[in-house]
Amino acid sequence: MGEVAQEVNFFEESPLHDHDHERPTMIKTPEQQLITIKDFSCSVTGTFRSNGGSGGGSGLIINGWSSSKDDHIPGGGIFDDQIQDDWLPITESRNGNIISVVFHLLCSGIGFQALSLPVAFVTLGWIWGIICLSLVFSWQLYTTWILIHLSEPVTGGGTRHSRYLRLAIAAFGPKLGKLLVIFPVMYLSGGSCVMLIITAGANMERLFTIIFCGSGGDATSCEAAKSLPGVVWFLMFTCVAILIAQLPNLNSIAKVSMIGSTTAVGSCTLIWALSIKNGRPDHVSYHSLKMPRSDHMDKFGDIFNAIGIIVLAFRGHNLVLEIQGTLPSNGKNPPSKTMWRGVTISYLIIAMTLFPLAICGFWAYGNKVTADGGLLSAFWQVHGHNTSRLVLGTVYLLAVINSLSSFPIYAMPTFDNLEFRYISAKRRRCPKRVRVGLRLFFGGLTFFIAVAFPFLGSLAPLIGGITLPLAYVYPCFMYISIRKPGRNGGMWLLNLGLGCLGTILSVALVVAAVCNLANKGLHANFFRP
Repeated sequence: MGEVAQEVNFFEESPLHDHDHERPTMIKTPEQQLITIKDFSCSVTGTFRSNGGSGGGSGLIINGWSSSKDDHIPGGGIFDDQIQDDWLPITESRNGNIISVVFHLLCSGIGFQALSLPVAFVTLGWIWGIICLSLVFSWQLYTTWILIHLSEPVTGGGTRHSRYLRLAIAAFGPKLGKLLVIFPVMYLSGGSCVMLIITAGANMERLFTIIFCGSGGDATSCEAAKSLPGVVWFLMFTCVAILIAQLPNLNSIAKVSMIGSTTAVGSCTLIWALSIKNGRPDHVSYHSLKMPRSDHMDKFGDIFNAIGIIVLAFRGHNLVLEIQGTLPSNGKNPPSKTMWRGVTISYLIIAMTLFPLAICGFWAYGNKVTADGGLLSAFWQVHGHNTSRLVLGTVYLLAVINSLSSFPIYAMPTFDNLEFRYISAKRRRCPKRVRVGLRLFFGGLTFFIAVAFPFLGSLAPLIGGITLPLAYVYPCFMYISIRKPGRNGGMWLLNLGLGCLGTILSVALVVAAVCNLANKGLHANFFRP
């Protein structure tokens, strides 16, 4: 048998853990050659077998795992990040491009929370409302830039962090990283899906009312609408959403995100454009509905609740790294460049959508926009009777389609985590039947929570204050921990200041939300959607 020399190249997308750097060495035996490969970022011991002239072929076996069997690793085999990424739904496919990035970011960045932006202007007023909206938007754009560049390795031998949790562990350590990040990420994934079920269920009922009762119809006086309880609308939406969510990975739902982003921009634009076209109703007030005798504590709570509404309107930070993980990696064009171009395009569209929505919505309806119903409910109440059934139905249909399209992308981190648990335990790729079962389980769980806690939207300011550091605080401290800028330098001071300010803001939002719940109470209609 002749000598065989083999050099193995591993993609730099998700290399193994760092080890010492040595040249490949080779040990030959009469029947096989043992090749120890120690590349600049990994150490792999493998066996290269050759049957000489027997025609039996050859293959690479790494610690007992054959490269020809990519769906299972025996107990003694190597189980590295590269193999996990190839099997998990977020990074299973890395064929994304700038177009898919833009659609994913728009679908995850524009949601039903934006319809409550005029409520913040009622408390803050015109000037401070616009200032706070601009500052929060700029702050979020900056922390997005941080996440994009921290996820990529500084050198060629580094590791790509394609999930927010992995980046947090790299920055803060395993224990602290998991403690700080697991709950906010899982809440923003599962909690957003629950809120989509609640919101879209109400919109589907309203759409049904428009179709069968007319544009001026009322669900309480229409027998057709009263025939179906709220739980039925929740169930209908969940079934369709879970059916769409059966697409295998994040890259495969790019077309769904295209539909979601189009309907999100279209519905928001239609609402503020129709509000201007129909004109401002008489006796519109731009002052808070609070009584004049409100004390300082009430004013404190109102101001920070208004800021919390603006903060919650800009969402999607828990998906930035995951979206970037769908991009291919090569030396000439690193994913961070493509991702940043996609962020620039998408955030320009987001600004052109949300700023007019907030300003024109506040101009048209004033304090008639409530946190419970949002701008869509105010539009229905004020202009529903003088708007054609076709136009009104189109607005609600776009809102429902947007919710259906947003469900898969927000559920994907939870799908990824569930499959990771399975892969870690079984050391094999998640079979299709198990993947379907896990997603059905997630859909059933979110449906149950939506039915059991239909008032979850009332707790959004409280939970939002808890999850706010994920978007505005942690990225700043991650930058200091990973990049280690010069102490007292410009970047060090900027990130430290923003991180501390975000921490204070998060605590203030939680306190304000608790005070608001204590003053107004909580209408906890358990199991009565």
